[in-house]
Amino acid sequence: MLFGKRKKNQFVAFMTGQVIELEKVEDQVFSSKMMGDGYAIEPSDGKVVSPVDGEITVAFPTGHAYGIKTKDGKEILLHLGIDTVELEGKGFTPHVKVGDKVKAGDHIADMDLELIKRENKPLTSMLIFTSGESVDVKKIDEMVTIEETDIVEIK
Repeated sequence: MLFGKRKKNQFVAFMTGQVIELEKVEDQVFSSKMMGDGYAIEPSDGKVVSPVDGEITVAFPTGHAYGIKTKDGKEILLHLGIDTVELEGKGFTPHVKVGDKVKAGDHIADMDLELIKRENKPLTSMLIFTSGESVDVKKIDEMVTIEETDIVEIK
């Protein structure tokens, strides 16, 4: 990194855990890329951070999903867990609301991994480029830590 600064539009890991190909996610909507390309993380820690600099455009009241738009128009959906909307907010603590400006690495939510597991919901969390970009996921099956860079590159 030049002079210790992140590259413009640097994407960081939104959670700590193992990177998974989107095609291997156990939810057809995500694995078929119906909503867009991206990747998933099987989290080992419940802290969720913004993967990019941008504005929160969606913050579900249940705390399980967030939309972020970058200055250059990329739109990203973070979907925390699978079928977690059914928990009606149990297991999620949001730290942002619609309209908030965020920087890559800003704390946006927490997932109570143990509670979500007890509710028999998969923890797998997805990052989807809903604005149509295709991506090259560089760290498939690798463990990443929050704010780690070079996980994904836009093609």
